[in-house]
Amino acid sequence: MGDDQHMSTRVTCCQIPLAIGDTTGNQATATAAVEAAARDGAQVVVLPELASSGYVFADRAELASLAETRDGPAITAWANLAESFDLTIVAGFPEAAGDKIYNSAAVVDPTGLRGVYRKAHLWDTENAVFDRADDLPLLVDTTHGRLGVMICYDIEFPEWVRAVALAGADLLCAPVNWPLLPRPQGERPAEMVRAMAGAGSNRMPIAVCDRTGVERGVDWVGGSVITDADGYPMAVAEFATPGSITADVDVEQARVKRFNDNNDVHGDRRTDLYRRTPLLD
Repeated sequence: MGDDQHMSTRVTCCQIPLAIGDTTGNQATATAAVEAAARDGAQVVVLPELASSGYVFADRAELASLAETRDGPAITAWANLAESFDLTIVAGFPEAAGDKIYNSAAVVDPTGLRGVYRKAHLWDTENAVFDRADDLPLLVDTTHGRLGVMICYDIEFPEWVRAVALAGADLLCAPVNWPLLPRPQGERPAEMVRAMAGAGSNRMPIAVCDRTGVERGVDWVGGSVITDADGYPMAVAEFATPGSITADVDVEQARVKRFNDNNDVHGDRRTDLYRRTPLLD
């Protein structure tokens, strides 16, 4: 296919500061970022993990006080923005579901709520406050391509990223809160490297949206990145700094899994051998 045949989607990741418990302030910050992205022609906007609430919960009771249902104020506000600006928005929120509370991500477009994904792989103290979900990665067909959705630690599991790629995702959107951890000087954060590897090993662009703002002693990488289908960064945020990154992603690249005349990133898998190893339970 020639380049003129390819469909380009303008993707923006809004690396915004968040504050625990400040749902009004967080929503105002998100709204301003989405509006700015829309003015720049964004078609898909990704917000961070738990964008409505903040992340460092004191306990389950505080989380419960900030959790929302799928028809709550955060998703309603995002859906209104999507309708006003003809956007698709992917954003994280704590989801109240009966006696369960999930770390979730919503997809909204001009028609309203398109789907919700509940995080399957919980990180560190999330295990003390959230319920672990059994959702498979979310896939949503939009006018800008088939979007896959998962959250933060999920994308560090190659099996999970491969699952959404095998299901035909054109672009994987990942709201994240990457806590700042020590790393050798000059090295990219390991989380970013894993995202890039997942993109390249599946020929599937990935848009990761991190956050900023020190919260109860926890700082964040601020490592938002948008890759192409080869896993190379098209846009990288300035670490630990609020701001948005944007890239025009060729989503049709994800539909061509061939590297060359002889190799196919999915077709070359030796599933006959993989099934014979006890290491892949």
